[in-house]
Amino acid sequence: MVSLAVAMGIGRFAFTPLLPMMLADGVVNLPQASWLASANYLGYLIGAVLCTLHPWIWARFSGLPRLAYVTLVRAGLVATAVLTLAMALPLPTVWPLLRFAAGVASALVFVFTSGWCLSRLARLGRPEMGGMIFVGPGAGIVLSGIFATGMVAWQWTSAAAWLVFGVLAFALLAFVWPRLRGADERLSPRSSAVQAGAAPMAPHGHSEMLVLSLAYGLAGFGYIITATFLPVIARAALPGSVWLDLFWPIFGLGVMAGAVLSTRFGPGRDRRWLLAGCYLVQAFAIVISLFSPSLAGFALGSLLLGIPFTAITFFALQEVRRLRPDAAASFMGLLTALYGAGQVAGPPLASALLRRSATASEGFAWSLGIAAAALVCGALMYAWLAYRHPDRPESVGR
Repeated sequence: MVSLAVAMGIGRFAFTPLLPMMLADGVVNLPQASWLASANYLGYLIGAVLCTLHPWIWARFSGLPRLAYVTLVRAGLVATAVLTLAMALPLPTVWPLLRFAAGVASALVFVFTSGWCLSRLARLGRPEMGGMIFVGPGAGIVLSGIFATGMVAWQWTSAAAWLVFGVLAFALLAFVWPRLRGADERLSPRSSAVQAGAAPMAPHGHSEMLVLSLAYGLAGFGYIITATFLPVIARAALPGSVWLDLFWPIFGLGVMAGAVLSTRFGPGRDRRWLLAGCYLVQAFAIVISLFSPSLAGFALGSLLLGIPFTAITFFALQEVRRLRPDAAASFMGLLTALYGAGQVAGPPLASALLRRSATASEGFAWSLGIAAAALVCGALMYAWLAYRHPDRPESVGR
């Protein structure tokens, strides 16, 4: 939880609550902010691809030492903290590189922390508890949002805010460092106790993995415009409101609640129907903010957007372990890469629509409408999978 709070809540998403501060300081404008966000998401994509290819890299270059998962997690966390501190430097030409590198680090921490923890829980016979680790990103978002709210009230600069977040990342890293130890955990499909009496898993075709991967990529595109520009969108709709800086922490609370709720669904549930439902909830959240740009609309929309956020990841990773238990780590990296590709596409689209629209509100409305439509398409893809490839009893829960 703490590792993901640092890598995701700070390394990736601290930029969102700090964006209004950077705009107010005049160090970036909206198009430049879009490219900074895309640089981070591109780094996340590249990091996910490296996670996918890591078995091949060590097999191809046998002279390289094989690094344990915990070593990679530690390296990613240190890099996240250092790169966050470096954003305080008055070097705007270097910022895209820093955000790109932070994205790479986030992906490494996310994939290897998730795989390590999910496998250990599976061996303990408690795979449903894996959702609890995804409380971490929500907690990091809440923490960064609350800190940003205080710094806005005290009229701090964005450079000072980046320094605060870097110090916070190092403090959390120091707490979790001693607990990151042990050998690699291979991603087995089930705990040993269950596996002993399990029937052989029915084969699954490539079409299932293809559709699952593409649908998961749509989730990255569907949420990212709101998650990147939420404070800016709220400021445009509700200028002068004292509640503006609380919508982002509300999103984080939704992420935490959704992670806890995801553990309540036992192994007998078809994850594809759960994923379809999560996509529709996020689409509805976006529609609420479009048609009700009010205090209540933004608060409810933020909460509903956050609730399925990490639940989608947890359910998708469970589905990967059911379909490809012997190569789950690589396929988790593949899904994360496609998710990252969806994220990379979001901010440039918003930037292009903003340039072609008469007002910022109109540009964001078009962007959010397209994002909601993408989420509905993803939900339909999961529904088709569940109908076309029904979950066989012998593979449920793997």
